[in-house]
Amino acid sequence: MPQKTIISKYTKIFITAVLFAVTSLQLNAQKVKIDGVAVVIGKNIVLDSDIAKFKQEVEFKSEGKIKISDCEMLEELMEQKLLSHHAVIDSITVLDTEVNSKVDRSIQFFAQEYGSIDKAIAAYGFNDLDDLKSELFNVQKENALIEREQQKITEKVDVTPEEVRLYFNGLKEKGDLPEFTAEIELAQIVLNAEPTEEENNKVIAQLNEIRTEILNGASFRMKAIINSKDPGVTQDGGRIQVTKEANLIKEFKEVSFSLEKNEISEPFKTLFGYHIIQVHEIKGNTRVVSHILLQPEIPESRLTETRLKVEEIKNDIKAGKLTFEEAVKKFSDDKDSKNNGGVIINGYTGETKFDLTRMDPAMYARVNDLKKGEFTDVFYDEARGGEKMYKFILMKDRTDTHTADLVDDYVKIQALALKKKKEEVIEKWSNDKIKDTYIKLSSDYKSCTFNKNWKKETGK
Repeated sequence: MPQKTIISKYTKIFITAVLFAVTSLQLNAQKVKIDGVAVVIGKNIVLDSDIAKFKQEVEFKSEGKIKISDCEMLEELMEQKLLSHHAVIDSITVLDTEVNSKVDRSIQFFAQEYGSIDKAIAAYGFNDLDDLKSELFNVQKENALIEREQQKITEKVDVTPEEVRLYFNGLKEKGDLPEFTAEIELAQIVLNAEPTEEENNKVIAQLNEIRTEILNGASFRMKAIINSKDPGVTQDGGRIQVTKEANLIKEFKEVSFSLEKNEISEPFKTLFGYHIIQVHEIKGNTRVVSHILLQPEIPESRLTETRLKVEEIKNDIKAGKLTFEEAVKKFSDDKDSKNNGGVIINGYTGETKFDLTRMDPAMYARVNDLKKGEFTDVFYDEARGGEKMYKFILMKDRTDTHTADLVDDYVKIQALALKKKKEEVIEKWSNDKIKDTYIKLSSDYKSCTFNKNWKKETGK
């Protein structure tokens, strides 16, 4: 397959997706000394430094499999800027609240990646959080404009069954049929090992004692360092930026916004355990808070009791006393899968299918050898919030790695055919819009050979 085809497939995804990795590389755009404008598209510009950064991103995301020249990268960026320029002309609207929500998710991501948001700010050379948010806002808004403009251009595009068949046969004739990797669908039954009421009351009493000591002058931060079960408490003083759109536990946000500056909450419960919160700053719709988290101990006897109960449920299913779906509805404690027959949703795709080759190694080891309809052994697990549980997993469906088949893989082939048709429509749109869009190309790139007539040469 020609390299340009590979690049095109990758960069179409690169342009339309809002990727944290791409965003992180764009963050320094305003911090870089102006090193030359490669091109102006309408009111948008591409800097020489942008070309270098995005080349690095493409090569990184493809694990070095794709090598792309400066000219090829520039053309992809010109496509992006052309779309965002015409999104504005076409009065595409992107609400600030929508963009701010994405910015907050990015902030949370950076805080997790670097240990604290202050470390992320320092790593990217920004002055403060507001400076970082301002740049993220610009990046996320442009990404949203590009995505909406593409949707507008292709909103009426569809494929017929005949077009899908012709697309498949065309790939087959060229020996270019895709390989679909092994996919599995999993379902689970989960029972949480809950702490006793005595342990819950013990933790609440301890938090009330700590709260009283802080109200009498003790340092909240020192009490957190000594007592809190949150590992992030030693980083940035354990301070957390809280907005109503932030990806935080609902109860945590509600309590944060119910307090005045310097006020300390009463103990409250979330899925992570029991907390007390102190508000340090109130800045518009943002609260800067610290918290102390304590988690009740779960006796060994309760863990054993839970494991035996899960074993009993599994044996009853195998004996035909009840179906797996009935057992899920009656017993399972997992809120995310309880109401859909125990089916586990892929957090990356939002679908029920998992690419077996890209699974977490621990999960892969548990399910790799299962046939459809088989169960894993009952095993112990802990959730991110610290909940302790026992569970077992059903291999609900499995498709091994195979060359595309028109009947078995019709939905996937249909999606590929539709994607190709949309790309062709956007390609035609771009060629038309280039003619009446202001484009000024730097002399450094006049020698580039582009697929489209960005130079506006006559006879093309």
